[in-house]
Amino acid sequence: MSADSVAPPARLLAPEEVAEAQTLLKRLIEGLESVILGQRNLVELVVLCLLARGHLLLEGLPGLGKTELVKTLARLLGLEFRRVQFTPDLLPADILGSPILEDHGNGRRLVFHPGPIFTNLLLADEINRATPKTQSALLEAMQERRVTVLGETHILPLPFFVLATQNPIELEGTYPLPEAQLDRFTFKVDVPGVSVETLQAIVTTRQHGRPPEVRVALSAADLQRLFALTDAVLLPTAVSNFIARLVASTHPEDPHAPEEARKFIRYGASPRAAIALAETARAAALLAGKPSVGFADVRRVAGSVLPHRLLLDYSARLDGWSPARLVGRLVDVLPETAHKLSGEPR
Repeated sequence: MSADSVAPPARLLAPEEVAEAQTLLKRLIEGLESVILGQRNLVELVVLCLLARGHLLLEGLPGLGKTELVKTLARLLGLEFRRVQFTPDLLPADILGSPILEDHGNGRRLVFHPGPIFTNLLLADEINRATPKTQSALLEAMQERRVTVLGETHILPLPFFVLATQNPIELEGTYPLPEAQLDRFTFKVDVPGVSVETLQAIVTTRQHGRPPEVRVALSAADLQRLFALTDAVLLPTAVSNFIARLVASTHPEDPHAPEEARKFIRYGASPRAAIALAETARAAALLAGKPSVGFADVRRVAGSVLPHRLLLDYSARLDGWSPARLVGRLVDVLPETAHKLSGEPR
C-alpha cells in the first residue's frame, strides 16, 4: 500500500477554528507570562512543545525560573503534577515504582506500587545530577507512554509530558544525558538570563520571590481541542520535503550536506527529529494564526529540535562551531524547494 493511500485527507482549518485556537493559546501564554517575566520566546517554545505533545528539556543556570515555569504550566492546565528531584543516589524504582510483597487472605503476593512517573506532567528537576542508569529509566515512558517492571507493563495516564531541567554540564556533580535520552526530548531550550528591567520588576513585585497565584486557564476539553486543531494544521508536500532534506543534511554522508556538516558532524539527527520538526512546525503555524505550515515555521523550531541531536567531531569546538551554529548554517543554506525531488544531486 502506498503512503498516499493512507494519508489523511487534506483540509484547511476554517478561520473560526484558527480563531478558537488563538483565544485558547492567548489565555495560556498570558498565564505563563504573569509568572515568568521577560521570557516571551521561552514561553512560546514551551507552548509549542506542549501542542506537539512532546517532552521538553530546559537548560540553564540555577535560579532562572525553570522549575517555576513547569509548576505554573501544570497549574494553568489543571493537570496532575509530580516533581522528582534527581540526585546521584536516586534509583530507577524511585521513579517508576516497584512490586511490594503484601499479605492477602489467601497468602502473600507482589503488588505493584506506582512511582511518581504515573502522572500527567512529570518535572524531572536537575535530571543530569542523577546517574545514567536512573536517567535511562525514563526512556520507555517518554517514547511509548508506558513502563515495564519485572516483565509487567503498566500504561501511563494521558496526556503525559516530561519536562526536565538541567544545569550546564560544566557545573560540578552533573552527568551528561546519553544520546538515546536526548533524542526523546522534542525540544531542548536554553534558558537565558533576564534583563535589568525584568530583574527590577521581580524585586519590586515579588517579595521573598513569591510568584502570583494562577488559576486553571484551560480545561481538559480545551487542551484536547488544541491537540486536535494542531493535528489538523496542513503540512504541504513542499514543506515536508524541506524537513526531510534538512534532517538528511545533518548527516555528513548526505550528498547535499554543506561543507561544515561534512567536516564537523560525526552523527546526524534521527527520523525522530523529522517527526518532531513536523509536529512542532504545525504548532508554530497554529500559534501564528495560520491553517498550514510554512517554511518559516520550520525555521522557527529547528533551533530547538536539532542541536541536541547532533554529535560533533572534537575539531568543531576548536574551530568555534557549536551544534546550534551548525543548525543555523544548515537552515540558511538549504533551499526551500529541491531542484529534483528524486534525490539526485542538484
